[in-house]
Amino acid sequence: MVTALSSSNTIADWLGSEAEELLSYKAKVPKSMLHLPGPDWVDRIFAQSDRNPQVLRSLQQLYSTGRLANTGYLSILPVDQGIEHSAGASFAPNPMYFDPQNIVELAIAGGCNAVATTLGVLGSVSRRYAHKIPFILKLNHNELLTAPNRFDQIMFADVEQAWNLGAVAVGATIYFGSDESTRQIQEVSAAFQRAHELGMATILWCYLRSSSFKQDKDYHLAADLTGQANHLGVTIEADIIKQKLPEVNNGYGAVAKALGQPYGKTISRVYSDLTTDHPIDLTRYQVLNCYAGRMGLINSGGGSGENDFADAIRTAVINKRAGGMGLISGRKTFQRDFEEGVKLFHLIQDVYLSDAVTVA
Repeated sequence: MVTALSSSNTIADWLGSEAEELLSYKAKVPKSMLHLPGPDWVDRIFAQSDRNPQVLRSLQQLYSTGRLANTGYLSILPVDQGIEHSAGASFAPNPMYFDPQNIVELAIAGGCNAVATTLGVLGSVSRRYAHKIPFILKLNHNELLTAPNRFDQIMFADVEQAWNLGAVAVGATIYFGSDESTRQIQEVSAAFQRAHELGMATILWCYLRSSSFKQDKDYHLAADLTGQANHLGVTIEADIIKQKLPEVNNGYGAVAKALGQPYGKTISRVYSDLTTDHPIDLTRYQVLNCYAGRMGLINSGGGSGENDFADAIRTAVINKRAGGMGLISGRKTFQRDFEEGVKLFHLIQDVYLSDAVTVA
């Protein structure tokens, strides 16, 4: 792991041998087809929608906070890993984050647009911080104490609790492809409707989960499957989509082959006309499925190497050049020293502030 940072490193330095390919690549689907982030995002996109004035105000607060304020881009700290991965596994690397105050302080010092975390974390410090940084209450989680472990997103909080503690948005996860996905879609759709009624924005973690998606490659990260998950997410009026960076494609074909029967629906033009194997094209297909970018795409993931900083910057470059809206960065930031977590956030944000990193 990297223990020291060089402030003299450029974005190209962090990208290493991939720099020229990532920074100069021209995407297969032209950017003219997309709605791209900008300072007028809420006016241009949401003022024409069915979102009420209170939702518009909440969205504007989200886009007007932190180092990326009024750019149309987002940098968010999510910390629900105390439930998703256990508190011990998540916070033992840096025990200061057992204290919710330090989670919020990291988001503020890191120049984030918002902090997304649990009811307990936000509720414990609400009166101190709700007016200083936008809160996003994560409504559901995957609990890993039941034996044997189950993988199911269940509701831990309701929308009224989010409103009462001063949140500007709610977040939720759906495990598309899982046995429980039908229930999760219905629960989250109802929650998002209520959140909009109360004036809060909505963010959906559109994850895939099925043993059928793991074949010769991990097709949980397939552009075609994650793209369809995104499309289902915007269908229930998620204002922002959170998705893992795609690494492969043709998940439909791989799953159909493994099952020995037809699976889902796709056509050859998805692969011949809309995507290639290039990471920017794979991510652009995710953006395209978010109503051509009308609902912003924020990514995570994008590397399993030893350099978290290079991986995060690479993900930010791919997301921005693909037409995405930003990055959500959790364990890469809070599982290291506070100062390094802040520096990593700033490096990610520098990608979105850089005129040298353009939309492909």
